Amino acid sequence: MGSLLLFLLVAFISYGVKGGENEKRLLEFLLATQRYNSLERPVAIEKETLSVSFGLTLMQIIDVNEKDQILTTNIWLNLEWNDYNLHWNDSDYGGLNNIRISPNKLWRPDILMYNSADEGFDGAFPTNIVVRNNGSCLYVPPGIFKSTCKIDITWFPFDDQMCSMKFGSWTYDGNQVDLTMKDDAGGDLTSFISNGEWELLGMPGLREVKYYTCCPEPYVSITYTIQIRRRTLYYFFNLIVPCVLISSMALLGFTLPPDSGEKLTLGTYFNCIMFMVASSVVLTVVVLNYHHRTANMHAMPPWVKTLFLQWLPWILQMSRPGKKITRETIKMDHKMKSLKDIKERSSKSLLANVLDMDDDIRTSTSYLRMDSATEMTSSCALAQKDLQGILRELRFITGRMKKAEEDAEIVGDWKFAAMVVDRICLIVFTSFTIIATVCVLLSAPHIIVQ
Repeated sequence: MGSLLLFLLVAFISYGVKGGENEKRLLEFLLATQRYNSLERPVAIEKETLSVSFGLTLMQIIDVNEKDQILTTNIWLNLEWNDYNLHWNDSDYGGLNNIRISPNKLWRPDILMYNSADEGFDGAFPTNIVVRNNGSCLYVPPGIFKSTCKIDITWFPFDDQMCSMKFGSWTYDGNQVDLTMKDDAGGDLTSFISNGEWELLGMPGLREVKYYTCCPEPYVSITYTIQIRRRTLYYFFNLIVPCVLISSMALLGFTLPPDSGEKLTLGTYFNCIMFMVASSVVLTVVVLNYHHRTANMHAMPPWVKTLFLQWLPWILQMSRPGKKITRETIKMDHKMKSLKDIKERSSKSLLANVLDMDDDIRTSTSYLRMDSATEMTSSCALAQKDLQGILRELRFITGRMKKAEEDAEIVGDWKFAAMVVDRICLIVFTSFTIIATVCVLLSAPHIIVQ
């Protein structure tokens, strides 16, 4: 029993090695340097035209960029041609009738999309080429393609778009490489994944042969046109219906009898709502302007401080962190403001004291220089110079700290003023909406009919 298993194992391994040897011998035969050159166009005679069958499969529409006018799609290309140098007898290689070879080792047509918008221009991924013993080569590279597309939004959101993708050989003319369509109906849509925003109408193809004044040779290209239509359900319920309802508020007023009070009431309510919306936009701009003001650009007038930092916050029961706003604190702030000038003249700040110290040192130094110049030593002069430098640094640091505190206080005042204006707008517009709605409802002869 053990000998039988060993025999079967050896036979299986020998069969596998034989299969691998056939593929190896075939590759060595086909890609021999003396026999095959990947730069050579695979025809028996140089003047012979090589026919290349071209088609594509549209898998998915990824994006339609209306702003940049770029269509992004997932597409599989399909190229098929016959290579004169890749024929073999399958009976000589264990019945091996097809093989996969890297595209870098074989000749392949340089088919590119002319209207590509991709950074690398060619978005196809180089896959292996399937070669059969009769010389047939099948090359199906997938890729994400970005193509230019002229977007027409005249009838948005009820618009149709036609995005073309033009393919052709980049260096060969029609006498050397002849492109033919694999399917005259157009692209293959059997595996298409539907898009949530766009509906695919079709993808017809067109083969064109053009002659240019510069060259007598024909140039062949194949153009596929992706026909798509925008799905309007989202825009209908989120854009069209609200606009129609708002417009109908004014239009329905004309259907009422002239002697009906509701005709004027409906129009008045509509105008009030429009006025409220417009006013809210204007006041929002004012609030943002106050909130982003700085000490370097705007100085707060005294009346703004009094109105928006004291009286209105007290009326609206608003307070700042660390500062309680009451009637007594407002009166105290006014008294402190009147006494501020007197206090500044009677008392000296740290900076004034530093300046006085500097002046006293300079005066004492001058007195000592006149009365006892002979007793001044070099060490005292050095100490005087260091002390003067320290005093200059103290003046600079004190000034910077004082300026930073003042700027921070001004910015905080502007932000608090913006909060006050925002609170006033909230109260005013809420009250206006409630009052206007109640007035319109109460002016109607009846609200609920049973």
